Amino acid sequence: MQDFWGNFDWMMLLRAFLVGGAICVVGQILIDKTKLTPARILVVFVTLGAVLGGLGIYQYLVDFAGAGATVPLTGFGNLLAKGAIQAVQEKGLLGALIGGTASAAGGITAAIFFGYIASLISKPKIKKQ
Repeated sequence: MQDFWGNFDWMMLLRAFLVGGAICVVGQILIDKTKLTPARILVVFVTLGAVLGGLGIYQYLVDFAGAGATVPLTGFGNLLAKGAIQAVQEKGLLGALIGGTASAAGGITAAIFFGYIASLISKPKIKKQ
């Protein structure tokens, strides 16, 4: 019987690291070199992922990089778009409104839960300008 590491896909790990890291680098460059706020950059990334997912382009990146493409904010936008498209095919126009959140419900719930836990154990500080 082979051990876990013998069957591990090291190239996928490398591709996930490079693609996920590149997405983060783009975000950091936008923070450093533009006047965009982090909230606006978040919206840009989610919207870009949704548009590319809706066009079917983002799936190529997911196939190439796995978690490197699904974990960042662009992956969340892609998940919303895929859920909405699938729900429209199953339920009609109403699916456009409910499909995205239904497909992302697990991730949204986890973010709320772990954000709450983090708020209980951390001590917030006001950022000095």
